[in-house]
Amino acid sequence: METLTLDHFDDFALELAQFQAQNNPIYAAYLKARKIHPTSIQKVEDIPFLPIQFFKDSLIYCGKPNSASQVYSSSGTTGMITSKHLIWSEEFYLNHAQQLFEKAYGPLSDFHVLALLPAYLERPGSSLVAMASHFIKESKSEASGFYLYNQQELLHQLATLASGSRKVLLLGVTFALLDLAESKESFEGFPNLIVMETGGMKGRRKEMIREEVHEQLCAFFKVDSIHSEYGMTELLSQVYSKEKGKYLVPTCMRVVLRDLNDPFSPASRSQGGINLIDLANFHSCAFIETQDIGKWDENGFLEVLGRFDHSELRGCNLLVQ
Repeated sequence: METLTLDHFDDFALELAQFQAQNNPIYAAYLKARKIHPTSIQKVEDIPFLPIQFFKDSLIYCGKPNSASQVYSSSGTTGMITSKHLIWSEEFYLNHAQQLFEKAYGPLSDFHVLALLPAYLERPGSSLVAMASHFIKESKSEASGFYLYNQQELLHQLATLASGSRKVLLLGVTFALLDLAESKESFEGFPNLIVMETGGMKGRRKEMIREEVHEQLCAFFKVDSIHSEYGMTELLSQVYSKEKGKYLVPTCMRVVLRDLNDPFSPASRSQGGINLIDLANFHSCAFIETQDIGKWDENGFLEVLGRFDHSELRGCNLLVQ
């Protein structure tokens, strides 16, 4: 899936739109409500995007929902209705996530993977925890592992790994990385360290602009840049940024930006609401209208600016810019 050309992508996306219009009852009902007949979808620009809210209200699946092998759920805060994503194969999801990461960063076997994911580890059904667990296993390092609130143990492990030849990936939810940076502990940085935030304040801290977060984390960890992972429960693919929140979209995905005030507008803007095509979502819905706002920079990188004001805070929420 990672070797798709532009023509292949369009062909797959159109074929998938027809398949999901016939086999996904919720997507079919959505098209019917909008009076869109599947035969009218002749080019990718014609494909309607399903509002992401439907993952909270319905079971989005092609076929019988009880045939799904796994259900991932979003975190959310207390009292919130969480999204559910029925997965046909967890093995496919994990292998796909590994391919995307390794295309951007190289083999996981070159890394020690330290996952700082409190709150996510404390509930079942997190796709982020499943991905991190797979990365830890595939790193084949006894030093890899999960951390909750044991900051000193994590810092001690980082210090122990500093002199080794392997790269170290510290994958952390944003609020926990900030807690660590404000812990008054001392830390000596090292060249092989990659600090990657996954977003997420989970109501633990006030929202901060991305530059402020990254500046604070760079100062503590003594690194030149903070990496970011953009993913969500409703997607099987992830997008990575190596600096300044500028994401390179993989070839299995496409991002198109819609008018902020008209969700049905042609999606071809340089800034607007993020519509996502994720071909890995062939078993559920590959065409999602998110509540995130983005823009394209002059070099073709995606910047995620935040959420629509009226949308609910996601557990894996974005940093407001």
